[in-house]
Amino acid sequence: MIVLSVGMPRAGSGWHYNLIHDLMKTTGCADARDIREKYGLKNILTEVNCNIGVLSARRLGMVAVPALLGKTFVIKAHAGPTGTSRILESLGVLRITYIYRDPRDAMLSAYEYGQRALSKGRPNAFSHLTDFQKSLDFIAEYVHIWEKWMQEKRALVARYEDLLTNYDTESARLVGFLKLNEMQAEVQAVVEQYRPGANDGQQGLHFYKGRIGRFREAYTPDQQSILKDRFGPSLVKMGYEP
Repeated sequence: MIVLSVGMPRAGSGWHYNLIHDLMKTTGCADARDIREKYGLKNILTEVNCNIGVLSARRLGMVAVPALLGKTFVIKAHAGPTGTSRILESLGVLRITYIYRDPRDAMLSAYEYGQRALSKGRPNAFSHLTDFQKSLDFIAEYVHIWEKWMQEKRALVARYEDLLTNYDTESARLVGFLKLNEMQAEVQAVVEQYRPGANDGQQGLHFYKGRIGRFREAYTPDQQSILKDRFGPSLVKMGYEP
């Protein structure tokens, strides 16, 4: 089985992936990095968190091979669902989680993260977001992807803000979804390891500021008005105040 950890960029998706990865490790499942090496998937599962990219038939077919051979592992994505992902999920080959965040905060975080990297001479996937409009167009794609994931009935959906402020409930939901024993000492240890504030310096949490509603301080009233006009209905559906 493959556990697919999908997330909106800069929405705690790295934190969520690492929490899921380490929870599943308590079952003795394989490390996706080892799967990547053993099965020649370096071009399919990229970056440190084994990001599959788009959920195409070709990519999912290749990573499904070790799963069909009995391996269980965790991979990451930011993409929307596809016909192939739905088929594999219905067959029990994929178990999918999805995390999102207020897109206005995610947009700000992506812009700042990209510009920090650029200033250090190490541009990253967000460094092309050089102004408000480019950042807006970027996050709009992921709001559209959020809409698609909301139509998937079998995926476990979480909000970054809920994971941050109501960690016990959200982590318990995740443990149940993964069919783990919440009373197992190893499972409890992983849950505590990733608790907000418990280990802020830990690599893999992907926090820089991560504060809720910071966009209200960073964007001008005119910019916030543009965001409200662009995302208003979606923000309400997501549970945010436009």
